[in-house]
Amino acid sequence: MRIKKTRNLILCALFTALITVGAFIKIPVPVVPFTLQFLFTMLAGLLLGRKWGALSVCLYIFIGLIGLPVFAEGGGISYVLKPSFGYIIGFAVAAYVTGAIANKVAKPSYRRLFAAVFTGLGIVYLFGMMYYYLLSNFYLGSPIGLWPLFLYCFILAVPGDICLCILGAILGKRLIPILKTL
Repeated sequence: MRIKKTRNLILCALFTALITVGAFIKIPVPVVPFTLQFLFTMLAGLLLGRKWGALSVCLYIFIGLIGLPVFAEGGGISYVLKPSFGYIIGFAVAAYVTGAIANKVAKPSYRRLFAAVFTGLGIVYLFGMMYYYLLSNFYLGSPIGLWPLFLYCFILAVPGDICLCILGAILGKRLIPILKTL
């Protein structure tokens, strides 16, 4: 039991580091930068399960909010006032849900893995777009309509994330059995 907990702590820290690295691998697109954070948060849920996967993302968020520049555009408590912070909140929820769906069975099928990652994708975009809309319209004083929100925060970014979902499901299918033997 102690060995398994130590393994989980190490993997949790590893995924926190991978999410941090993923934040700096970015492709500039308008409004919300496209990064590899989503891939690593999704893999955290798939490979570590709901509890440890969400914990690794929450640790990443905590590290960023205390001031380390681990987010795509810096860090610090003031980051909660950035419209893109909702996506980061969505990462934690998505890692939990992705882990819960994928790990209901010992050997998840591709169908289950795709359901898990695309559900996670929906959660990230739901949180991200809602936060962006609310912060822009009610705090920042730069209102955004629903169509521009949908265009800039979904249509321009989702094709890359769909590719990351496919990659995540394939990696999950190959790596889950390996991690179960450790």
